[in-house]
Amino acid sequence: MPETISEQELWGPLYERYQDPNRPHRMLALDGGGIRGVLTLEVLCRMEELLAEETGKGNDFRLCQFFDYIGGTSTGAIIATGLARGLSAKELKEFYRATGPKMFDKPWLLERWRNLYKAEPLAKELKRTYGERTTLSPQHLKCLLLVVTRNATTDSPWPISSNPLAKYNDLKRLDCNLQIPLWQLVRASAAAPIYFPPEVLQWNPNDPTKTFVFVDGGVTPYNNPAFLLYRMATQPPFRLNWKIGERNLLLISVGTGSAPNLDGDVISPGKGALMNLAGLPGALMYGASVDQDINCRVVGRCVYGAPIDREIGDLIPRDAAGADIPLERDLGKAFFYARYNADLSRAGLDRMGFKQIDAAAIGQLDSVAAMDDLSRVGAWVADQIRLEHFGSFVTKGGV
Repeated sequence: MPETISEQELWGPLYERYQDPNRPHRMLALDGGGIRGVLTLEVLCRMEELLAEETGKGNDFRLCQFFDYIGGTSTGAIIATGLARGLSAKELKEFYRATGPKMFDKPWLLERWRNLYKAEPLAKELKRTYGERTTLSPQHLKCLLLVVTRNATTDSPWPISSNPLAKYNDLKRLDCNLQIPLWQLVRASAAAPIYFPPEVLQWNPNDPTKTFVFVDGGVTPYNNPAFLLYRMATQPPFRLNWKIGERNLLLISVGTGSAPNLDGDVISPGKGALMNLAGLPGALMYGASVDQDINCRVVGRCVYGAPIDREIGDLIPRDAAGADIPLERDLGKAFFYARYNADLSRAGLDRMGFKQIDAAAIGQLDSVAAMDDLSRVGAWVADQIRLEHFGSFVTKGGV
């Protein structure tokens, strides 16, 4: 390895795109949520259609051409990685439809005391889709990628990026993040406790102390990675130093549906430990996603998003008369922000007109049988997308 490596060598085929940190940048953040990623994909398919038409790219358009940095947690990491590899949202939607039942393949009964589902089917599909030898290196990606994991060995969140300027992506390090197989990193992010067994990754093959156990990134504060993505793109420790401002930075966040568990029987002694534990990942993911969304709406300029609650509302800036402040007026916020998600509670589904959908079933992380309902709800959310939510970051005939 040479003593010094040029930025052009670091970035590889992405060099021309990322050499100017002061140009406007666009980011996409994707929540975790198991098979509810089907909902996310309906939103992304619509987004892809609108942007393809507006930019004039047609069937050749990919979201990785528009978004400069795509981040995801758990199922969001699976989707984000596919997009960063150059797959279309439609292709990933077909992938989920075909492989969803395989991902949630139950092990033998005697093994289920450890976890509800086997790891091998998901690992096999990830290898087939992303390549067994493909790594996190920018050489293998069409845009920057962030995958959120949790290192159970060190008891800490590990957000791992393909940013070649980052400290732990130094190619001279024997434990360089960029050498990690992409499929295994994604599998680590999606290893939801109780549902799937952990993933073991050896960072340095010559140093056993660099072997770590990983579980789902959704059990970190970053199940919704939007605000984390903003920090990693703009703050000095991460060395990208993208310029902030409403005209400089766009952040689009897509959820997998908010599914708060309203359980009036939660303290009943009749409920088994496994039943309570199986609901724990979903509860953690819900709380973390809401908190990150609020952070984005406070620091950024929220242009679209459902109300958070009855106290703080949607945090979309309005004047004294209650009218939305025109988007052309710069309010000095750190970034332009839109959040697309669905309320999967009984009341939320009723408001969307889905009175026949079972709220208890559609809210589960492993609700493969509810994939059709998830698609229908996702299509409803997708219909809320407007090009004005992207502000000046989308132009006719360009990306």
